[in-house]
Amino acid sequence: MITTTGLTKVYRSRGRDTAALDGVDLHVREGEVYGVVGRSGAGKSTLIRCVNLLERPTSGTVEVAGEELTSLPGSSLRAARSRIGMVFQHFNLLSARTVQANVELPLEILGVSGKERSRKALELLDLVGLSDRGRAYPAQLSGGQKQRVGIARALAGDPKVLLSDEATSALDPETTRSILQLLRDLNQQLGLTVLLITHEMDVVKAVCDSAALMKDGRIVESGRVTELLATPGSELAHELFPVGGHPSGEGSTVVDVTFHGESATELVISQLARTYNIDISVLGAALETIGGRQVGRMRIELPGRFEDNVVPIGFLREKGLQVDVAPVGGTPAGTAPVKEAVK
Repeated sequence: MITTTGLTKVYRSRGRDTAALDGVDLHVREGEVYGVVGRSGAGKSTLIRCVNLLERPTSGTVEVAGEELTSLPGSSLRAARSRIGMVFQHFNLLSARTVQANVELPLEILGVSGKERSRKALELLDLVGLSDRGRAYPAQLSGGQKQRVGIARALAGDPKVLLSDEATSALDPETTRSILQLLRDLNQQLGLTVLLITHEMDVVKAVCDSAALMKDGRIVESGRVTELLATPGSELAHELFPVGGHPSGEGSTVVDVTFHGESATELVISQLARTYNIDISVLGAALETIGGRQVGRMRIELPGRFEDNVVPIGFLREKGLQVDVAPVGGTPAGTAPVKEAVK
């Protein structure tokens, strides 16, 4: 649904070139919620603005819903943009217009008749849970309500794609959860493809099917969230599910165990202890529910060297768990283990 190929964006200031995007290849499948995460300055907002060509890329291509936007002339590009909704961090509502009039604005620009604009706006306000606030003004709304108006406005043109640029970063945690749930509901009810930009790992865990990590204008890692968790050494997985803890002493083996789906509910660790009559220490754990499935990581310490634990580790893998052996002495929280996966 969304594909960027070799996307670059270079800004020139005071005779110097700065690359905000440096050869970004991104693919978002139809109907999924895709999160792009990274620190400030990584190029996330530039990327999403290039997807709908609010920013013109220096080079590379952008394809949305089968159309290569970077090659479209002005009138065709405007028509294509009308099928891409955009939700902004700071709402961007017009203070002198009522809530309903703010939602009607894109339809007004498209030349839709007043009666049809009104019908559509009221329908959208009902969809986002604001059916009783149409005559209010933005100053009378909470931050979460303003963002719901922004989402309704973004849906006015019946888009196939919804872009969200840090839409929850200005909201409190409870309101953030409600907005994320709204985005997921819209994704499922309307079949929307959602591309969202965030610096918050909790947003990715709460709502995203797939994710990409950006650094210095590049995508350094991407994939489905559940698949990333099964990837040895995945930086995104360790950011999403950080586990810490150091071994109690020398001569032990520390492993990170990744849980998926039903295997997360099994008492595998206690089974292992009983089966092989060994003492197991749980050094850290991070468990979450993503897409209705339990996923997470657990760091455990097994007595003895790695060679002494080949059979117990094999037992864990037979239960459908991913097992990665941490370096001697363990690793600090949030850092990746060595890529020595037990086969």
